[in-house]
Amino acid sequence: MASNSANGDHQTTTKPPPAPSPLRFSKFFQPNMRILVTGGAGFIGSHLVDKLMENEKNEVIVVDNFFTGSKDNLKKWIGHPRFELRRHDVTEPLLVEVDKIYHLACPASPIFYKYNAVKTIKTNVIGTLNMLGLAKRVGARILLTSTSEVYGDPLVHPQPESYWGNVNPIGVRSCYDEGKRVAETLMFDYHRQHGIEIRIARIFNTYGPRMNIDDGRVVSNFIAQSLRDEPLTVQAPGTQTRSFCYVSDMVDGLIRLMEGDNTGPINIGNPGEFTMIELAELVKELISPKVEIKMVENTPDDPRQRKPDITKAKELLGWEPKVKLRDGLPLMEEDFRLRLGVSKKI
Repeated sequence: MASNSANGDHQTTTKPPPAPSPLRFSKFFQPNMRILVTGGAGFIGSHLVDKLMENEKNEVIVVDNFFTGSKDNLKKWIGHPRFELRRHDVTEPLLVEVDKIYHLACPASPIFYKYNAVKTIKTNVIGTLNMLGLAKRVGARILLTSTSEVYGDPLVHPQPESYWGNVNPIGVRSCYDEGKRVAETLMFDYHRQHGIEIRIARIFNTYGPRMNIDDGRVVSNFIAQSLRDEPLTVQAPGTQTRSFCYVSDMVDGLIRLMEGDNTGPINIGNPGEFTMIELAELVKELISPKVEIKMVENTPDDPRQRKPDITKAKELLGWEPKVKLRDGLPLMEEDFRLRLGVSKKI
């Protein structure tokens, strides 16, 4: 049985985990591991699918409503005998037989999650309830991708998993921040009450190929602006910090958490901390030295600092990021150039 960590310390489940399919105990036939990925057509989800599909013993089912995800991200797997893609919204019940659930479904960019705040709350709450109900019915282990946004505008730096956060419950970002906090609550309540095997990852800023070009997040904004010869718009004062994890490192952390013995929550992110000015200067140096940097007004409830304490990830998962920002940005630039049809200047 999984051991609890962080906020779930010293709390035991009241019931044993639900039994999985009888096929798992077959003496003469070992079936493939059936894995469900919600939001699997999205940025991180599609990279996770790529990694899972590398294992010939995995069958992967992706469900996505394509609000922010794209079939193009999964095109190399469409038609593969071990892969299935369904258009489905997790706010509606889903009946499938699976062994593991990676629950990633939810828009992660402010532009998208503020577009329909009520739907974002529903995705986080009703969607998580539906996935937990599925996990209970079929005896599946479920991993929730929570977020560093549960820490809000932190009063503790860097942020350990034991920190409860400083979140505005009625702000314009609350649909996402508080939605993920409720999702974590639901995960632990199902774990304690029904014995569901849970894993919770608090993921920090992630970047890499397949990000939506105009999703409003700072790395994609800066790269797209530099390729279009537009000023890099830094939100005032520019001293606010973020930590950026390359997507391959993130996927590795998620799989290690799923396969490990700890419920979490566990921070998955790169502790390298950059101010927005430093990031803009680095993008300018690597991609477009002539581009200008322009200061613009900040958005409400924008956290001033963000840096993960990854001590637990190192100790419990043997995980830490490998890709440095200076090495990851050119890979993302190449992907954006292909999609924008912009050739590299010589």
